Amino acid sequence: MSEPATEPDWIEPGRTRSPAIIGGLARTARPRQWLKNLLVFAAPGAAGVMTHPGSLIRALSMFALFCAASSGTYMVNDALDADADRLHPLKRARPVAAGVVPASLAWSVGLGLVVAAVGLSALLGLRSTLVIAVYVAITLAYSLRLKQEPVIEMAALTTGFVLRAIAGGVACSVPLSNWFLIVASFGSLFMVGGKRYSEYQTLGQERSGHRAALGEYTLSYLRYVRSVSSAVAITGYCLWAFEKAGPQGNPVSGSIWYQLSIAPFVVALMRYSLILESGGGGAPEDVIIGDRMLQGLGVVWLGLFALGVYGIGGR
Repeated sequence: MSEPATEPDWIEPGRTRSPAIIGGLARTARPRQWLKNLLVFAAPGAAGVMTHPGSLIRALSMFALFCAASSGTYMVNDALDADADRLHPLKRARPVAAGVVPASLAWSVGLGLVVAAVGLSALLGLRSTLVIAVYVAITLAYSLRLKQEPVIEMAALTTGFVLRAIAGGVACSVPLSNWFLIVASFGSLFMVGGKRYSEYQTLGQERSGHRAALGEYTLSYLRYVRSVSSAVAITGYCLWAFEKAGPQGNPVSGSIWYQLSIAPFVVALMRYSLILESGGGGAPEDVIIGDRMLQGLGVVWLGLFALGVYGIGGR
């Protein structure tokens, strides 16, 4: 896909191209979205192994690999989506769509990052390589075709989140419980459904031109996806918390903190839903970075969760 013959109006005439391209590549890597890769620490954190130097190093390595792999797929996606992004009120400013970064360069650098991530993942073992490779395959398939298929495209995005959560457990050899996978899966679907809901509202009648699948959805359907996914995620988290508490009359040390962590978890989902209904949520990482209430709830939840994991001051 070739870049536009003339620079768009929003590109400043006469600017130095090389620094602009380097900065554009950095923005195309979307470092803000590396927040999603923090899911890598979920399984080893829940298992309480993050204080072990070996596990910490392996988790940090997997985080770095996912940052490289995800940035590579973002670059490929932006090269493929340049024409459609120019129709979007916000995405039109992306470096490739804006003509700052040539699509061919985004392709080359993106594929290089992907190959490097898959290759280096072999240092963590075959299973880690398999997780990274599956993530890359699904994400590239999404960019090439799956994003045009309603429902399937949301499932593909959800799988990307879940693979991040699985990767941390695989890298640190931590068994993944059924409850963990349920909460990770439906919590991710809630975020994806919210993203589509926000895009639907933002684009209005232009949504089909930007993303064909959006033309197949309705607001009521996307609300249904959010309702079902949040309900299952909350139920799964509650059942997990009570399971960690142990049988009645035989409490586990520190278990009360798991139960108390239900409150900030549920309130955070409710807060996020309110933001979606107010027109936000197109970029989950921007919502988290920009909303102090969500940040506060996250800190409270993380504190209670950590107290439960390490059995501090339990009943």
